Amino acid sequence: MDSYSILYSSSQRTELLARFQRLRSAGRMCDVVLETQGASFPCHRALLASSSDYFWALFGEAAAERLALRVKLPALTPVGLDVILDFLYSGWLKVSDSTLPDVLEAARYLQVETAVSICERYIMDELSAENCCVYANLAEHHVLPNVLEAAEDTVAAEMATLLQERREDLLNLNVQSMMAVLETEEIPSVKEVELVKLALDWLSENGPIPLLQSNLLLSRLRFGLVAPVDLTHLSHGNKAMGTPLIRSQVTRALEYHRMGSARPIRQSKQSKLRATDRVLLVGGSSNPDCPEQQVLAFNLKSRTFATLTSCLPSRLRNHCVCSLGGFLFVVGGELVSEADGKPVSAEISNHVWRYDPRFDCWQQVAPMLQRRTKFTCCVTDDAIHAIGGQCAPTNGDVNTTLASVEFYDLEAGAWRRGAPMPGPLYGHASAELEQSIYVSGGLSDDPGTDLIPGQTQSRKEVLCWDQKGRLWRKVAPMSIGRFGHRMTSVRGYIYALLGMYEPFSDIERYDPVADHWTRLRPLLVASFGYGIAATPTGSILVFGGRKWSDSREVALKSVLEYEPKKDQWREICHLPRPLTGTECTLLPVPD
Repeated sequence: MDSYSILYSSSQRTELLARFQRLRSAGRMCDVVLETQGASFPCHRALLASSSDYFWALFGEAAAERLALRVKLPALTPVGLDVILDFLYSGWLKVSDSTLPDVLEAARYLQVETAVSICERYIMDELSAENCCVYANLAEHHVLPNVLEAAEDTVAAEMATLLQERREDLLNLNVQSMMAVLETEEIPSVKEVELVKLALDWLSENGPIPLLQSNLLLSRLRFGLVAPVDLTHLSHGNKAMGTPLIRSQVTRALEYHRMGSARPIRQSKQSKLRATDRVLLVGGSSNPDCPEQQVLAFNLKSRTFATLTSCLPSRLRNHCVCSLGGFLFVVGGELVSEADGKPVSAEISNHVWRYDPRFDCWQQVAPMLQRRTKFTCCVTDDAIHAIGGQCAPTNGDVNTTLASVEFYDLEAGAWRRGAPMPGPLYGHASAELEQSIYVSGGLSDDPGTDLIPGQTQSRKEVLCWDQKGRLWRKVAPMSIGRFGHRMTSVRGYIYALLGMYEPFSDIERYDPVADHWTRLRPLLVASFGYGIAATPTGSILVFGGRKWSDSREVALKSVLEYEPKKDQWREICHLPRPLTGTECTLLPVPD
């Protein structure tokens, strides 16, 4: 058999379509006429059948219309049919916002799936606040799941703008999309009470609808995020809010608001914020002796900072922060009084403040049993543990170092005494892992004013509080004695970072299964007084701090990220200003 080559000409198909288009324009050799709403379109039966599954079946051997000279398509508009015919004859689809519904209807009806795909891409590229509701309805009508999801995501993301400028578009949104939007975990810059009002207005505008659908729609609202006075007002006299299901949800929400101190441990989806976690940087300043009251929120995705509208109620240093149940707790530390921007005095505090991002408000809760500074706190078993530290001196001028431990019982709204550590500690660090608390380093007594020689007193010892056994036990010590350092847990390991008097930047990792510490890649800068947070993706962030430069302390603006899998540090961005003495925790905070 002779060998041969197969060569392809891309211009042949283009030229073939161009010739058919010229024949159509001249009305030559056309053997069928398509009619709709008084408009006629002479066409070629062979090209239609080869380009559309609808026409392939229509002109098939078994079809009654196979020899028809005229075919009526009353379901289509002349605009939509004309655009699709141009596409079949040329490969070009002419579409705009005004013609898209007609074109998509024709493409779907005539089963021209390539044109449908082009319309999908067009919608995805053009989605905005101006058209997302219209496109969601269009995608729902034509069963375009990917487009529908994208349109609903845009509605949720642009909700603040839509409520203010295009509320009518929202009221015309189809019921499935409205339910999907109200199910969204993040709706930026919109209070839940506004979503409740929108849902009730939508029901009024589109009603009456079946009771099941009404309940399904309203049950996606989070009544725990609505203030009791607003919730009572909206429920009064509204038939949709009076069904047994919705009434029970409103009742549970009102009961949640009355729980007081127990609210953080009585969370449900109805009280969960529609927001993603931010890293909160609480307190600190460029001068460690003059703390500020600002709270910064770091967006993990955009790597940008925003300032909370509500400031810390007091100027604090050496305090602790933690999050529980979507609430921020600021515990103890030193209350700093200032005059003319300079610190006048610092009083060790036992105050505990709780911040609720749902309503952007601070509340003072039960104080600790002991005033504490340079201590540490951890969250475990729905309780906050305050461990060690220093309190005001009973005799003389030297602070008293503490071994005591206490925990905040949120159910009772009171602090309880816990089992004390084997010895007093301050300047230590702690981390929680699998409901056990690990405490490392620190000093057991005051090193005096000359701190550099005192670095030999920094401890390597690591203690573990065993929740089951209710006792403190020693585990493998760190390789470095540390004071004023940080610890955090990430994916089954504990990481200890450099502290205040270490002349090097080493960090190390503890494996609780092997009871062993491993040295890791050092930090980029030997600093102290920084904030630290472990992200949901498993990386560790270090915010600001200060370092020694030319025999003086300099505050830093850097934000460093450590990736445990790669054992690698990198600088990812900068703080708005130099910051030291800040305390960090993750908390869902709305934009």
